Amino acid sequence: MSRIGYKVINVPAGVTVTRNGDDVTVKGPKGELTRTFVPEIEMHQEGSEISFTRPDDSYKAIHGTTRANLNNMVIGVTEGYQKSLTLVGVGYRAQLQGKKLVLNVGYSHPVEMDAPEGITIEVPSNTNILISGISKQSVGQFAAEIRAVRSPEPYKGKGIRYTDEQVRRKEGKTGK
Repeated sequence: MSRIGYKVINVPAGVTVTRNGDDVTVKGPKGELTRTFVPEIEMHQEGSEISFTRPDDSYKAIHGTTRANLNNMVIGVTEGYQKSLTLVGVGYRAQLQGKKLVLNVGYSHPVEMDAPEGITIEVPSNTNILISGISKQSVGQFAAEIRAVRSPEPYKGKGIRYTDEQVRRKEGKTGK
């Protein structure tokens, strides 16, 4: 069984964590994140260390989740998060027009996607997309939305995939 909820979070210098009721705000060099947490999970801050306690075992699952979410917020405002996508397929390409990402992935029309608030998109080449931001949840969500435009298919492997993703290939039809 995991005991992530009991691990201590070390807050680096230059990062401030404040709790106002159920809302926790983390400010750092890259920005500011705010999230609402369950009031039953108590946050204890002593110097640069933060720990969490739960009233009883009925809050066991949310105890670890609360600690992981706050740790992700601290990492986000200090280092940030980044996802990398690759387009595989003949004629598949991506380009950036202002804050819009334009994807040509085999449809009869180009697919345009607006970047959410706090997300930065880079297109270093026609077949690579870099998504970065301070919120792990919003970076992952936007990367998943881009991937869902044309998910990788198992026969030829064409589609949009994460750079480190392995696509399981299937054998095609066999003749008589």
